[in-house]
Amino acid sequence: MQGKFRAISLSYKKAPVEIREIISIDELTIKSILSEVSEVLSLTEALILSTCNRTEVYYSAEQNLDLEIIKLIAIKKGILNADAYINYFNSFESEEAVNHLFRVSLGLEAQVVGDLQISNQVKRAYQWAADAQLAGPFLHRLMHTIFFSSKRVVQETSFRDGAASVSYAAAELVQNLASTIIEPKVLILGIGEIGADVCRHLSETDLTVAICNRTTEKAEALALECNQAVIPFSELKEAIAEYDLIISSVAHSTPIINKELAGEINNGFKFFVDLSIPRSISPEVGKLSGVTLFNIDEINDKASAAVEKRKSSIPLVEAIIEEAIAEFNDWSKEMVVSPTIHKLKNALEQIRQDEITRHLKNASPEVQEFAERFSKSITQKIIKLPVLQLKAACKRGDAESLIDVLNELFDLENTPKEK
Repeated sequence: MQGKFRAISLSYKKAPVEIREIISIDELTIKSILSEVSEVLSLTEALILSTCNRTEVYYSAEQNLDLEIIKLIAIKKGILNADAYINYFNSFESEEAVNHLFRVSLGLEAQVVGDLQISNQVKRAYQWAADAQLAGPFLHRLMHTIFFSSKRVVQETSFRDGAASVSYAAAELVQNLASTIIEPKVLILGIGEIGADVCRHLSETDLTVAICNRTTEKAEALALECNQAVIPFSELKEAIAEYDLIISSVAHSTPIINKELAGEINNGFKFFVDLSIPRSISPEVGKLSGVTLFNIDEINDKASAAVEKRKSSIPLVEAIIEEAIAEFNDWSKEMVVSPTIHKLKNALEQIRQDEITRHLKNASPEVQEFAERFSKSITQKIIKLPVLQLKAACKRGDAESLIDVLNELFDLENTPKEK
């Protein structure tokens, strides 16, 4: 690993929805930032995660580059005063940063504890980092350790049991609201991961549900699966006027539904549920007469009782994380001595080859083959003890002195690289 592993995190714990939507980064912007942190900040490992609940950057560097990264995000988002948002970020380094990524990836830090959607979001973030050549040995090993731990959580605990997620909480809220309306009609706008899940949850109810999406083919495929109607995106205004509950999860930089599109509610009530970050329903819509607007934070507060069942498994999940981090730390410590081990092997191999060449110039093939096997066996036995001592020193935290001794004894800094 090049430098310390660090993380900066802006999440629902410190930043309200109106701040999170400003800092939120879409896929294209994430890929652009990854390219620039590599070129401008000379980072070799970085991962960026941006969801409705958090925007986080994980990276490896000797120096703390938190401020530079926050300013880079601000530039990409067109924010003139980055300093106004710095206090919304938390910083982590070394084992704290590793632990935080574990907790986020496994759902311990989600608003709806154990939310399954975070796993796919983390996997996508890791894929983008790998595509940008910013997932080095440390990050590769860390992410695969996290993914293995996630499987253990599923197999060994009840932490992922039950339908506790943002989409399930939204569907649960819609059903409660629908019970106050005679013959309620539900419109779902946008069928990304969350929107599609809401459709599937509501397909198990008796509610009348219609789907409206910018890509008609995608809407028709989901409507067929869920036995729901499809409304063309061009007819959105008319649909909003007709339907009683509108759920929006559209990925867009500005609100899709504003006061003009929502219109005045002449009689009765209309409910809007915004599952998007940035928000896809203008807050002004909530000020209209007869309208009640729920945002993502309010949805998460209404998660089902399955959350309580999951909370009882948190100690087991934390124990799995603790065990995984201990094993990962042993590996990362050994990374420190890995270059020295390779140099030592190369140095001994060079000595072996030089001696073979010097003494067996005119030897028969049989003698050369025997000498090759014999000399390799000796060098392997010679190197075994130093390697074991180096690894043991890693675990004790005092490998540096032994590395210095080996470097001096074998002049390892000037050892030719392995061919």
